[in-house]
Amino acid sequence: MSRRDEIVEAAQAVFAEGGASAITVRSVAARAGIGASTLRHYFPTQRDLHDAIFSAAFDASLDDLRISDSSVPARERLAECIQQFITPVDAPGNALERWVESLATMITSRASEEMRTAWSAFARQAHTRVRSWLDVLAAEGALLPGSTDRQARMLLALVDGLALAMMVPESRPTSEQVRETLDDAIAAIVR
Repeated sequence: MSRRDEIVEAAQAVFAEGGASAITVRSVAARAGIGASTLRHYFPTQRDLHDAIFSAAFDASLDDLRISDSSVPARERLAECIQQFITPVDAPGNALERWVESLATMITSRASEEMRTAWSAFARQAHTRVRSWLDVLAAEGALLPGSTDRQARMLLALVDGLALAMMVPESRPTSEQVRETLDDAIAAIVR
C-alpha cells in the first residue's frame, strides 16, 4: 500500500469514528503515524484530502453495476445506479439517521470548516459519479438533449429530497413509491 493510500485509510478511520469535523491535519497525520508536513506533501489542501477520502469511499461503496450493459434498458441501468444513493429507512447502522444528522449539523452555524469542506467533497464526488453514469448513456445516444451536469444535479436533488421524505414517518414513501419517483425523473432525461 502506498503512503498516500495509508493516509486516505487513516482519514477514513478518523471520519468513521468522529465524522467530518474530526478530519483535521493533526488527527489524520497522527492516525497515519506521520507528520503534518508529510500529510500536506500528499494533500496540499483540506479539499484534496476530503476529495480523496470520499473518492475512495465512493469507489468502495458505489458500483457502476450494469451501466455499460447496453442489453439492459438505459432507464433501468441508471435507476439501479442512482438507487445506491437512497438509503432505506431500515438500513443497518441507522445510515439514514447519520446522513440527516450530518446535514443538519452542516447547515447550522455550528458547522465547522472541516464539516463544510467534507460535505462539499461528498457533493463533488456524488456529482462526478452520477455524471460518469450519464456520460456512458450519452455515448450510447440514450440521453435526451441537455447538459449532463444539469441532469446530474437534478437527479441528486431528487435523491436528497427522497432522503428527507424518508425521515418523516407519517409520509414516508414506500420502496415502490421511491422507485416510481426515480423512474419519473429518469424518464425526463433518458430516451
